[in-house]
This record gives sequence, C-alpha cells and structure tokens, in this order.
Amino acid sequence: MQSSPTEPFPWFGMDIGGTLAKLVYFEPLDISTEEKETEVDTLKTIRKYLTGNVAYGKTGIRDVHLEMTNQRLMGRTGSLHFIRFPTSEMMAFIELAKAKNFPSLASNICATGGGAYKFEQDFKLHVNLDLKKFDELDCLIKGIHYIDRNNISSECYYFKNPNEPEACEKLPFDFRDPYPYMVVNIGSGVSMLAVYSQDNYQRISGTSLGGGTFLGLCTLLTGCDTFEEAIELASQGDSKNVDKSVKDIYGGDYNKFDLPGKVVASSFGHMISKEKRESVSKADIAKATLVTITNNIASIARMCAVNQGIERVVFVGNFLRVNTISMKHIAHAMDYWSTGNLKALFLEHEGYFGAMGCLLELLKTGPP
Repeated sequence: MQSSPTEPFPWFGMDIGGTLAKLVYFEPLDISTEEKETEVDTLKTIRKYLTGNVAYGKTGIRDVHLEMTNQRLMGRTGSLHFIRFPTSEMMAFIELAKAKNFPSLASNICATGGGAYKFEQDFKLHVNLDLKKFDELDCLIKGIHYIDRNNISSECYYFKNPNEPEACEKLPFDFRDPYPYMVVNIGSGVSMLAVYSQDNYQRISGTSLGGGTFLGLCTLLTGCDTFEEAIELASQGDSKNVDKSVKDIYGGDYNKFDLPGKVVASSFGHMISKEKRESVSKADIAKATLVTITNNIASIARMCAVNQGIERVVFVGNFLRVNTISMKHIAHAMDYWSTGNLKALFLEHEGYFGAMGCLLELLKTGPP
C-alpha cells in the first residue's frame, strides 16, 4: 500500500547557485493503473521531457551517469535524476516552466541557494509561482547524508599517490560513520563546515576565492568562455612558468623550514618580469590560476581541520566537476602539508547535495 505524498507530483529540489543551478528530480516508477488513468497531461509532459532528454536547449545537461535507481521516498519507488544549467539561463528555465504549464500542477517550487532569493520575484511575476525557500547549508548536509547512504555504488573516494601520474589510483572510502568531518563546499565561493551529526554543524570559515574566481580570472586572462574550456586549457599548461618557487628565490630548498625548492613561493610571481610575460602561454596562465585557487582552498581547509581536531575533510561543489586536475592537487596539498595526517575525500555527486537536501526538506522526510 503506497503512502499518500505530502506534496503532489512532480517532486524536485532546486539549488540556485551563483554560477550553476542544480535540479534533482524524482521520477516515480511504481505508478498504478488508476494513477495512470487520472494523471493529467501536464505531469506526463514534464516527466517525459525531463527523463527523455540528456540536454535541454543549449546549456542544460542531465548527468545520466549520476542517476540513482530504486530509490524510496515517501513510500514511493523511483529514480533520482540530476540536471544542471547555468544560473545565467534562469529566465529560460522560467519560460520553460511556463511553456510546460507547471503552474497548473503546483503553486510553488522548492529552492535553496542565493538564487532562491534573487529570482523569487521573477518566478512570481512570470509564472505566478512562489519559491519555498530552504537553508542551503542545512540542505547540503542532509543531501550528503542521504546520497552517501543510498547510492548503491560507492559515493566517497580518495586519491592514492595523487602527485604521481603513473601510480595515482582512485579508491573508495567507507563514509558510513563519518562524524565528525569537515565539508569544503566549492562553488562560486567557498564555505567550510564542521559537521558533528546530520543536525549538528557549524560554518567555521570560507573564502571568496572559489570556482567563480577561477573562471572569472581565466576569461579575463586567456579569453576562454566556459568552465570546461578553462579546465582543458589548464590541463595543457605549466604553472612553473608563471609562479615563483622557493628555488627561484633561494636557489634550492629552504631546509630550515623544510620547504622543498619546487614549492610555490609566490603565485604569479614571474609575471613581474616583462620577458616572462612575453613568453608565457595562455595554458600556463590557466594552470597557474587553477593552482593558485586550489592552494588557497587546501591551505585554509587544512588549518581549519587542525583547529577543529578533524581528520576527515570532504570536498564537494561544482568546481570539482570535470576537474580531476584540481582534486588531485588538493589531495596532494592536504597530504603533504599535514604530513599524511589529513586525507582529502571527494563525493561522486559533487554539486548536487544542496538540491537533494532541498527535495528531502520539501517532502518532510529524511534518510532511512
């Protein structure tokens, strides 16, 4: 016997960030014959549109590889789908909701993130929908808790030998009993949280230098247009042509403080030289920008973890999407500067946890 849902279909949670909007949609797969006969055409149209496509317009993407099947929510069985599009295309999303006649099914949409406030009036004005807003950090923690425990594949992983291309391995990590842990959420900016239980956490630090900074600087300095293009460019560059190392300043290692010569001493330090500026490539600049951002994030994360006495540090957020180069750099930095005492952990669903937590909040239910 199916339990009655507290919310009518369709069920989805939305996380509207500064750069990307993320959508988690629950597709019911246990629809009874009676439900099929009474289901309105609008609901069928929305379900078919969301699940029948992997791309929406020019910028919307459904991450098929992240789909979670055989999920139980509010007594219903179905699949969770994960969809993203640039926040700059929010008006196109609103027009899509209008075109698919979404307002005939519901009077509100649940959302989290800064955009839930920024676009509130647009939703009301153009499609007469209210945004039911939930706290983004509450949603983030609830989303991590649910997905890690309900993903039949391994959700959490780490990199062994991250700084050795030939020996580097991606290995699963058992995250079933994680507390306490620290989560570093890398979006446009960065928030760092100490998490003691699903309902007990505190924001302990953050930095404005995040994924938005990386993409903004890359577009200014290299002329690239997209995050994917910036990452591809960085993968081809050599940051040593842009950054000054300890060796560039000392002529070798700085043994008194155990600083190897190859360690970055001054990000973009070579760029004060006209000769260096004229010889450096766009790929080198992109790589140096990436290294600068990841070094800053890893450094702050390490200090926060030490101050909190926490050994597990989980890095999430859309900055890590298609960005293995940064994950490996963060993993190496955390391991090196903590002399092996801190392990950088990563999660497969990267930037979707806020949207997942938002869906859970909407349904007034939690992980089993």
